Amino acid sequence: MKVICQREGLLQACQLASMVLPTRDIKPVLKNLKFTAELGQATIYATDLELGLKVEVAGVTVESPGVALLPATRVIQILREARVAEMELEVTGHEVVLRGGSLEYEMPIEDAAQFPDPPEFPWDEAAEITAGPLKDMIRRTAFACATEVARYTMTGLLWETTTDGAVRLVATDGRRLAMTTGPKLNKGKAQSVVVPSKAMNTLERCLPDDEEEVQVGLEPRQAAFKTGRVTLTTLLVEGRFPDYKAVLPKREDIKARIPLHAGAFTSAIRQAAIMIDDETRRLSLKFAPGMLTLSARNANSGRSRVELPLEYAGAPIETFFNPNYLLDMLKQYPPDTSMEIELISGAHPALVRAGDDYQYLIMPLT
Repeated sequence: MKVICQREGLLQACQLASMVLPTRDIKPVLKNLKFTAELGQATIYATDLELGLKVEVAGVTVESPGVALLPATRVIQILREARVAEMELEVTGHEVVLRGGSLEYEMPIEDAAQFPDPPEFPWDEAAEITAGPLKDMIRRTAFACATEVARYTMTGLLWETTTDGAVRLVATDGRRLAMTTGPKLNKGKAQSVVVPSKAMNTLERCLPDDEEEVQVGLEPRQAAFKTGRVTLTTLLVEGRFPDYKAVLPKREDIKARIPLHAGAFTSAIRQAAIMIDDETRRLSLKFAPGMLTLSARNANSGRSRVELPLEYAGAPIETFFNPNYLLDMLKQYPPDTSMEIELISGAHPALVRAGDDYQYLIMPLT
């Protein structure tokens, strides 16, 4: 195999594929990137056996086709430090040689037959969704996924396709829940699967063009997403996702609906949280006619009190939240975003709405 590559294009493909490299020692061979050169194109593939990412390399001239395993860490280091426009990649026997300008690197390589192939997927049955809205949906929900293994089904995002084709993403860790509804798929059936959060976060980073169409395929055990240059496949999370609809407050139970602006609310939370107790993480929010008062108290360092004017004329309600859970959501939106917080009482969860397509439920602290 012999290939001439634009250094920057090869580096970008290697860096993108390396996002799915195993973080623990599963199989030594998986520390490699599988480089496949065919007439007219070349691809990089990486996998941790649950998640796989295949990236088309831009700016490639294939002089002779072939397949080789490239040691990921070393190759990325070489490409990052090289200051040349093009690199020549040649495989001779059990070695790969990278040349460019005055640089030449020889590295031993492993048998490509020991590396798993990308899974096949029936793309003719896939639906499509625009990349921009999909990225927004992932960003506004994935942060709420659980990380603890004990909450296994919560380590993924629930991907629901409704009967009319609209996509809904839901994430929860048991203390907060983020839900957003996006545009309709061009085709497909109503279904519900749990996609690992790592897969969804990786997908978001693989979508630089907001106008690009993303093919989406959902099967009983795996999901796949494809753009012009990238194909991502993932095993699904097994188990039953929590019944999120059961925890959403009923509209008739809401006692207060209070409009807020994301930027002012964010600033007030950060200002008050300076004095928060690091153990309890307890921030008081007291809603009263015309004013929200945020306060925190720390036995060692003192207390804070911040006032934020607001349009509210109802009865006073005081509740307590971990400020990080509010800030995690607020930073996903521009400062001028109009929101509404719905409250039943200080002891019940609060529901934040941003438009008609986003809801964020947060549990109060006692």
